[in-house]
Amino acid sequence: MGLKNPWEPVQAYSNTQTPRLRKPLPMSVNGHEKDGDFGIFTTQVNKLIGWGRSSSLWPALFGLACCAIEMMATSADRFDISRFGAEVYRASPRQADLMIVAGRCSVKMAPVLRQIYDQMPEPKWVIAMGACASCGGVFNNYAIVQGVDKIVPVDVFIPGCPPTPDMLLFGFNELQRKIREGIPNPPDPLKASGLKLGGPVGDERG
Repeated sequence: MGLKNPWEPVQAYSNTQTPRLRKPLPMSVNGHEKDGDFGIFTTQVNKLIGWGRSSSLWPALFGLACCAIEMMATSADRFDISRFGAEVYRASPRQADLMIVAGRCSVKMAPVLRQIYDQMPEPKWVIAMGACASCGGVFNNYAIVQGVDKIVPVDVFIPGCPPTPDMLLFGFNELQRKIREGIPNPPDPLKASGLKLGGPVGDERG
């Protein structure tokens, strides 16, 4: 004796129903139909510009110490920073929009760093790579600048001594997120304090 199916009335009723007719999809306001061709999408201009800027950052060559070795390794095939569009390291600051300060910055090098930063076109960003560039690191003496944020506005600080290429990639991704979200640069430390830092060939800012 088999078990009675409790859903038999429902199934019998649903199987005898007249199937619903297929209705055509409603056309949009401008009469566009999906026919397999390329469509359109809408966005904001500032988001499109931010996406373009964050996906094509060109770093300036500014390796000062052992952190520069890790920065070079980030460009190699294992980590491959070119996945994020930043493999074009420029020797000229006129063609760069990102400065990665990799290593300790001495007081003698501070005017050079500032001059190269001033020669970079707007918009521009700065990454302080490593403990020495961020806060002086273990070199707490008169010869080393205790953080390059006293010379240039730093957008992203990366800790470590030295930081690994993974940490540089993470900091780079944070900078990309900052650019896409439209977060402005921090205030210029020299302009905020009213100080002037003359370069090796004089003060170009007048």
